[in-house]
Amino acid sequence: MTGDPLSLKESAMESQDNPMAMLLENYLDCHHLERGTITRGVIVRVSPNGIIVDVGAKCEGIVPEHDLARLSPQERETLQEGDEILVYVVRVDEEINDIELSLSRAQAAQDWEKARRLLQEQQVIECLVTGYNKGGVIVQMGRLRGFVPGSQLNTRRNTSSPSREANESGARWSSLVNTTIPLKVIEVDQDRNRLILSERAAHQELRRKMQANLLEKLTAGDICTGTVTNLANFGAFVDIGGIDGLVHLSEMSWQRISHPQEVVQVGQEVRVYILNVDKERKRIALSLKQLEPDPWETIEERYQEGQLVEGEIIRLTKWGAFARIVGDEAIEGLIHISELDDAPVVSPRDVVQLHQIVTLRVIGVDAARRRIALSLKQVAQGQYLDQDWQMMLAQEQSPPDTTLATVATNTSERQTRETDVSSQ
Repeated sequence: MTGDPLSLKESAMESQDNPMAMLLENYLDCHHLERGTITRGVIVRVSPNGIIVDVGAKCEGIVPEHDLARLSPQERETLQEGDEILVYVVRVDEEINDIELSLSRAQAAQDWEKARRLLQEQQVIECLVTGYNKGGVIVQMGRLRGFVPGSQLNTRRNTSSPSREANESGARWSSLVNTTIPLKVIEVDQDRNRLILSERAAHQELRRKMQANLLEKLTAGDICTGTVTNLANFGAFVDIGGIDGLVHLSEMSWQRISHPQEVVQVGQEVRVYILNVDKERKRIALSLKQLEPDPWETIEERYQEGQLVEGEIIRLTKWGAFARIVGDEAIEGLIHISELDDAPVVSPRDVVQLHQIVTLRVIGVDAARRRIALSLKQVAQGQYLDQDWQMMLAQEQSPPDTTLATVATNTSERQTRETDVSSQ
């Protein structure tokens, strides 16, 4: 069976969607067989010394045994008489009617063409790692050997040996051998037999696709599980499946904090609440505290006017001091300057100091405005004596918040002594 090369080319050109047709368009010489071209042929005979192929010339070509040896045993077994194959023209000697062909070179040429197409289209492929050296890893792409420099490997990849000797010999990449990794072609030079690929670029592409899909699916109010990837003074970044969202410092905890590391650490797995999704700017606002009970919702159940509490002075201003309730650190209240002492106070620093623990009296609770008013000077006032005693008795009957019971007892004793002194 023979075929006209022109008709073969026209047949290949009929299907524009066929990658093989596009390959033939680039390589097929329909008029003459020339060295370095790829053409289609039909196997006429298979023998131990090679295979005879009809390529539409005045004589048949031969694929020698040494070229067939480059094929895998499975590939050689599939070669049958009558099969149509692509071959690379190695040598043409019209005087002696000798045409040497190569199957392996034709397959390699197809792989080079595929590599150029992948470079142009920036597609992500997967390749097997077959070896390594001190500069990176070697991968197999079809019949081509490609190289992935160490700088183009995924930055988050854990290497097996971090020692200096391992870095110098390349043994740190040994754990990647016989594994498949995603890659993008970043350089193709067939003349220099140079094929460079990048895992980092592939991960960036995959991440962009994941981000696009995730942004379409996420909505405010969703709850996700993610991993803390980075900490900054203003918050923490959390990877929620391919895209990083920000947990602002104000959304880390109901308790006032100065840095995210007080709540989370890099690498920690956390559950986060989706506050907002900005698809145009590709930003996601997250919250940790929204998954915890809001302490202000039950503030009026836990604190009533006249109640004694322990507080830590956390901030001083010209109009008073702010105190954080010990044991309920999410609640902060204001001690107005007029409630610091019976005598006139010029500066809160004259009465209290930062981080000082003091006994305070609750003089107002406003859940709607999230405010609680505290007093230092009213702790020892006699008008609350009966209430303090009742609190102490209640604590004894239903222990144990020993702190408040002790506070009530000490305060009541102090009030009694002051009453006795004043009566004298």
